[in-house]
Amino acid sequence: MNQGDNPPPRSLPYRLIATDLDGTLLRRDATVSPESRAALAAVTAAGAAHIVVTGRSVAWTRHILDDLGYRGLAVCAQGGQVYDAGAHRLLTSVTLDRRVAALALARIEAKAGPLAVAASRDGLVGEVLISDGYVYHPELPVTLISDPEELWAEPLNKIYIQHPAGLSDDALVEAAQAAAGDLVGVTMAGHGIVELLPLGLTKATGLSLAARRLAVTAAETIAFGDMPNDLPMFRWAGYGVAMGNAHEAVKAVADEVTASNDEDGIALVLRRLFALEG
Repeated sequence: MNQGDNPPPRSLPYRLIATDLDGTLLRRDATVSPESRAALAAVTAAGAAHIVVTGRSVAWTRHILDDLGYRGLAVCAQGGQVYDAGAHRLLTSVTLDRRVAALALARIEAKAGPLAVAASRDGLVGEVLISDGYVYHPELPVTLISDPEELWAEPLNKIYIQHPAGLSDDALVEAAQAAAGDLVGVTMAGHGIVELLPLGLTKATGLSLAARRLAVTAAETIAFGDMPNDLPMFRWAGYGVAMGNAHEAVKAVADEVTASNDEDGIALVLRRLFALEG
């Protein structure tokens, strides 16, 4: 290299950083720490892209993205929605067949007993409808309903189910898959959050579509997550990092286990891999 020439750009260990939100990028108080913000800002300044991949629908995600100053693509609704945050526009939206979902729900209740049910409507401002007995996070906007038929009145992207009699989340997932796994996808996205999805839909579905738009390959992607709904994303990405607070099934298949979401686990990994100061 001749004196005065610019040095070649430093190669990036990964070109795409995919992060789940709840239990991963978000702390227990639903905020993003200054350390995580700084690490993500540094890697994006270096030329990598950050993409949020969450089970939340766009309606439950937009305020978080706005707070982060996020203007890129986001994958929402367990892969069913690819959202352009800068343009405030849905690029893709996969809906759940309501007749199939109702049949799946009936099969699951026949096997596991009565369930508490909620439903997420499709669209940028899709409401989440909560029926009697469903336990929800009070900080999130929901619409309480008294007539269960309201659940099926408009297009949906997912159904949430809970077992009031105390069946564990893992056991409910197993029962739902056994009863209706040929009709719907079943996943666990958090404590008390078991979801019925369009068959075959996963976070990897939406992430692969978004990565194609960004001209990034799976091998160039590092993914962070904490719950079983992140497993397809881990299988797709080149490197999967489980949070210290992750479900044991996620830790078992991860390439690495970092600190918890409350201990800046994402920032610790990014600082090491990207040789960031601080």
